[in-house]
Amino acid sequence: MTFGSYQKGTRAEHELMDKLMAAGFLVIRAAGSGSGSPCPDILTFRRTEQYGFECKAVNSTSLQLRKEQVEHLKIWEEKTSITTFVAWRQTGGEWYFIRLQFLHENAKSYAISAKEAERVNTGIEQIVGKAY
Repeated sequence: MTFGSYQKGTRAEHELMDKLMAAGFLVIRAAGSGSGSPCPDILTFRRTEQYGFECKAVNSTSLQLRKEQVEHLKIWEEKTSITTFVAWRQTGGEWYFIRLQFLHENAKSYAISAKEAERVNTGIEQIVGKAY
């Protein structure tokens, strides 16, 4: 990952964190996420609601994630019982919130097209509630 894409990803994470905090969630940005740790980038809590978000800011017609990363996230979700999403935003676009089971396994990665992501998207309104 180049420094510019790291900054782009960090900006996207902070943007999502701000949206979630504005909706009344307590938000934690996990240090070292994506570096061998099975934990998602962002963890959120509000009363009995708990979510994990692996954030991706990729301007492409499809999203590819390392197979090992997705498998770690699936194990993490299973062990914690915290609903986990891949939160994908294309440049200037809206966020897609994709449950892990909707990612398609390939030989070396998991992937989803933008068209499929739009179809299976759990909208921000469903996550934060109608007050958003």
